[in-house]
Amino acid sequence: MKGKLRWAVVGLVALATIINYIDRQTLSVLWPTEIAPEIFPDMDANGHKEIYATISIIFVFSYAFGQAIFGRIFDWIGTRLGFVLSIGVWSLATIAHAFANGIVSFSIFRSILGMSEAGNWPGAAKANAEWFPVNERALAQGIFNSGAAIGGIISIPLIGYLALFMSWQLIFVSVGVLGLLWLVPWLVIVKAPPKYHSWITDEERDYILSGQINEDLNADGNLDGGYNPPMAELLSRKQSWGVIVASAAIDPIWWLFIVWIPTYLFEVHGFDMKALVASGWVPYVGAMVGAWFGGLLAQNRIDAGWTVDKTRKLTITLGCLIMLPALLALAVASTPGLALALMFIILFGFQTAIGNVQTLPSDFYGGKTVGTLAGLAGMAAKLAGAGIIALVPIMTVGGNYFSIFVLGAAMALTAIAAVWFLCGHIAPLKPRGYVAK
Repeated sequence: MKGKLRWAVVGLVALATIINYIDRQTLSVLWPTEIAPEIFPDMDANGHKEIYATISIIFVFSYAFGQAIFGRIFDWIGTRLGFVLSIGVWSLATIAHAFANGIVSFSIFRSILGMSEAGNWPGAAKANAEWFPVNERALAQGIFNSGAAIGGIISIPLIGYLALFMSWQLIFVSVGVLGLLWLVPWLVIVKAPPKYHSWITDEERDYILSGQINEDLNADGNLDGGYNPPMAELLSRKQSWGVIVASAAIDPIWWLFIVWIPTYLFEVHGFDMKALVASGWVPYVGAMVGAWFGGLLAQNRIDAGWTVDKTRKLTITLGCLIMLPALLALAVASTPGLALALMFIILFGFQTAIGNVQTLPSDFYGGKTVGTLAGLAGMAAKLAGAGIIALVPIMTVGGNYFSIFVLGAAMALTAIAAVWFLCGHIAPLKPRGYVAK
């Protein structure tokens, strides 16, 4: 028996991601019917939408900045303490939302939330690189990413239901406490990396370390740390830019939906809070299934003898091609049932692809660089996400979302091109001029 400690670790990271999404979705669910009418009673729906877009853009910019910072922090202080810092701060920031009473205070608390929540992603990529061999990484990333989908599934009905009985201020306090409680099992279970952990079996330790090909620079079977270039050299490699561009192209599709699903359903299909609670979670089920599917497909192909290069390209391309026609169809969807079904398909395709995009840093570089590249890619992705969030009020005046969904389809094609032409052959990189001894 190899042991299952690595699955407990990824389970905790997935749970952190669920909490992450409940925290961030609280505002999007409560804003149209609870918060905005109370704080800005003299504004119409368009005014509320513009203020929400402004606050969301600040959140995403802070998130982008936080990804770059936390990528370096995780490489510096390690996975265990990095998560403690990230989730501890974002939980306190969520609680602070209860005291917001205008644009400035919401923006400040949202900025702190975004910066600290950003650590979840480079932290997950680093935990994946540390705790899993290459053949299991896409599945582990899929489990982690399914936490985002489960958070979306849970948050809309949960927050909507709580809003029937609790003030919006008390809801923010309640969901913020969840993250602080998560710290207890994390600190108990994740005491050290697998190489030094006292609970891990010898079989599981050997299995994890022997499968970390990104840590073996000269491919002699001995882990030597792999290729960990300085920042300037990292950014001089086209593969790094392939990861960054692919992330920046595909990730805004997710942000388009997690930020605007409630508003879209309220505005275009006449939903109220009860209707949102009843069915607004459906698209996130597609995301959850897609995260598992993309991870299992990648593991199945690698176990069948496919190369990492062929596996990653197949799964990423497939996910993007699933999204493409559904995005174009959603642009003209006329009924709420059809719209929900198409969003289910879009988020299924997104999660099929994104888990494999997020494993690319560990496919190319050693563990001391994974967090840095994942953070840079995440920063680019969130800046692009901020751009699409900013465009929504401009491109959807009068409730017409046609052009924004067509833009999403174009971004899916861009992600495919980045993986095929910039990433090139997906395998551990060597320093330029490296000659094996």
